[in-house]
Order: sequence, then structure tokens, then C-alpha cells
Amino acid sequence: MSIEIRVPQLPESVSSATVATWHVKAGDFVKREQTLVDLETDKVMLEVPATADGVLKELRVEAGSAVNAGDVIGILEEGGAAVAEPASAPAKGESTTKAPSVADDAQSPAVRKLLAELDLSAGVIEGSGKNGRLTVEDVKAFAARRKDAQSAPAAAPAPAPSSSPGAGESPVRSAGAREEQRVPMTRIRARIAERLLEAQASAAMLTTFNEVDLQAVGDLRSRYKVGFEKAHGAKLGYMSFFVKAAIEGLKKYPAVNASIDGTDVIYHGYYDIGVAVSTERGLVVPVLRDADALSFSDIEKSISDLGLKARNNKLTMDDLTGGTFSITNGGVFGSMMSTPILNPPQAAILGMHGIFDRPVVVDGEIRIRPMMYLALTYDHRLIDGREAVLFLRAIKDSLEDPARLLLSL
Repeated sequence: MSIEIRVPQLPESVSSATVATWHVKAGDFVKREQTLVDLETDKVMLEVPATADGVLKELRVEAGSAVNAGDVIGILEEGGAAVAEPASAPAKGESTTKAPSVADDAQSPAVRKLLAELDLSAGVIEGSGKNGRLTVEDVKAFAARRKDAQSAPAAAPAPAPSSSPGAGESPVRSAGAREEQRVPMTRIRARIAERLLEAQASAAMLTTFNEVDLQAVGDLRSRYKVGFEKAHGAKLGYMSFFVKAAIEGLKKYPAVNASIDGTDVIYHGYYDIGVAVSTERGLVVPVLRDADALSFSDIEKSISDLGLKARNNKLTMDDLTGGTFSITNGGVFGSMMSTPILNPPQAAILGMHGIFDRPVVVDGEIRIRPMMYLALTYDHRLIDGREAVLFLRAIKDSLEDPARLLLSL
């Protein structure tokens, strides 16, 4: 019996998708629940599994094509048997022993996409991830080793002509060569561009700055990080302190946690904090729900889990929707200062930056302290400068005296 492979119902507010990667080809035998294709939307990556065992009879849509919910993208013939393919000889320097690894269809979308691009199978690569799963680095390293082995000459190469570059010289680009490459934007990159323009066009954005001395937080982390990790199974990072400090500030200045809807202001009585995560597909902002009810360990575990889901393209629409306030950390890339852009319809976003030792005056003496610049971008239609400055000052006070976070001061 022939079964139509259709594009599943797309998440709310998503009108179409792009066929990112087919993990099988026409004629392949597939098993029920095996992932056949990845569909990329402007927010999440969707996996389409096989609904029965059988042979993939036809692929109707090629990778890179746009599709809508309900479109038929392939035909699966239920039943049938796998057709054994002749084993190809291993490349020079490649072991013929199959490395212990997880099957292709159990890998993350990013790994499966890279395997397809390099025409590799997960079974020949040893995985260093959890339960033997491959990481992108595993695949790239294996591909590099295979390339080196295949290109290794059997004998010493003949001397280069006298016109070739000498030792230590770089090859000269041919005269007049001005290469360019045009590629379409991914859906998520196009959506990011659209949202950024929307934010600039629809909000009166203004940014205020301050700096924070992180000596006290650093001392706490140094003193308790080993015990914290043993007790909770999570590392004690800076982000949990910033989330807690932001929540205390939002409680004091509710307008920073509000949003505008037409001519109305919506004051949120809950604290859903978005934490920006950079991935290969672009920047995404998964949300910590009811962050005010989370402990330090809950926050660290949630951020770690959401970051892993983001990098493996496993985020759901529920992970990304909502949010009353956002935090972005450019410091992980070495940023010293920036002006973050709002994440509509939120009214404010906090920008963290790099921690640098700088000379500062403490109790009338010059001392070297770990300092960070903070930036708060806010919608001036809703938040006055006074509130923005005091909110940022409240965060600074909480971080420079972390006991305030325990006492809700």
C-alpha cells in the first residue's frame, strides 16, 4: 500500500517551511518512526518520521524547496525489504572496523545535515557525545582525516616549477579573480532580519548603561561552585545571578516587565525571562517560565537544557513563545559594550558583556576589580528614563551585594 508523506501541521503563526535535508533517498528501506526529512521554519526545525516500515518509492520535493502544511513531499510503499548495497572500499588510512556509534536517524538534525552534505554514515564515526551520539566536531574531524588520507601522495612529489611560490610564500590569486557567492537566507535568518526591522520601526528604543563590580559574585562562585555542582548536578554560572537580580528589579519597576498592545499597557504579574542563545542557524531566545519560582540550580539546569536543545535544533514553539523580559550575553564572545535590540512585544532587554579586570576606586583606594558594563535597551513610549536608570541600578546593587537576592531587598 502506498502512503503519502505529508508536511505536518505547522506551528501557529508559521505559514510555510523549507525542506532542509532528506536523510534517505528513493529506493531506501525505512523503518517506522525513522526520520525521513527535516523541515526548517522561521522558528524551529521539524522532523518528519516514517509512519510504517517500507520502501521510499518517490521524493516529490527537493531540498531547498518551500512547502506548506499538508503538501505531499514523498511516497512510501509499505512493506518491501531492504536492498543491500555493495560495500565500498575504505579510503586509505580508514579503518574497516565499524566504530561504535548511534544510527544516523538518532543523531541531532545538525549532525544529520552535515553527514548528508559529506555523504557519510554515522556508523563509521566514533561519537563522543552522550550515549555515543555524534557531535558536529566529531563529523568534521573524521571528514578532515579522511580527506588527508585520500590526498596523501604515494611518493614524494616532483619538484615544483621555478615559477611557483617559494617556501613560506602564499599562493597568488589569479589576476582579475573577484569571487562572489550568492546564497538564499535561511528562514530563521530572514525572520531575525524581519523582527529586528520591526523592532526599530515600532518602538522608541533608548539604551542606558551602568557598570557592575562582580567581585562578590565571583567570590561566592569560587567558594561554593564545587559543592553546588555535587549537590545539584549543575555548574554555578553568572547567568543565574543575573536572572535573579533582574527579577528583583522587575518587581520594583513593573513597567519594565510590561508590554504595549495598541493603546493599552499590559502589566504582567509573572516573570518569563528569555535568554538569548547563539546557534549555527542564528540567534534564538528560549524562555524560562515563572523564573521567579526557580532556584539558582533550577535556573542553571534550565538554561543548560534550553541551550542544548537550541544547538541540536530541538526547541519547540512553546520554548520560544512568550517572554516578558530578555537577557542577552555578548560577553561570551568578548564583547565590551553593545546596545541590544528589543524583542517585541517586550519593553526592555538587558545586555551583559565581558568581565574585565579594571582599576576602580573602592573606599577611596584604587583597586583592580572584575568589572562588567551593563546595557538596558527599553521602549521609551512605556518606560521613562528614571525607571530605566533605577532598574539598572537595582540590578547593580543586587549583584554587588548578593545577600540582597536571598532577602529580596
